[in-house]
Amino acid sequence: MDKKKLNKIEEVAKEAEKEAGAQDVLEVLLDEHNTDPISLMDEKGKVMTFEQIAVIPYNEKVYCVLRPLDKIPGIKDDEAVVFYVDERPTGSVLMVEQNEKTAIAVFDEYYNLLEKESKPTKPSKK
Repeated sequence: MDKKKLNKIEEVAKEAEKEAGAQDVLEVLLDEHNTDPISLMDEKGKVMTFEQIAVIPYNEKVYCVLRPLDKIPGIKDDEAVVFYVDERPTGSVLMVEQNEKTAIAVFDEYYNLLEKESKPTKPSKK
């Protein structure tokens, strides 16, 4: 994904705390009962919605994988974007992960977690 696309998405993410209202964006992401799309606002005030795919702790940061529900130029329908949670005095903000190696590592961690979940657990011997 090129820098222009990432910058556009990051601008959207900077407005996440406004869209989350009084509730911190991290609380929204970690709420296991929340099935609502994540709404972020771009620099022009356009609201964009994302489906939350996963929250991944990695290298002492919290990342989330979000799939755009709205058409974003340059992002395919089956692509997702890695954001990290940036803690600020005013609350948590989502920022696009610009480092491609880190984004890939977060996706790898997500796939590892999926694989662990799909393996059947062995019954304990008594």
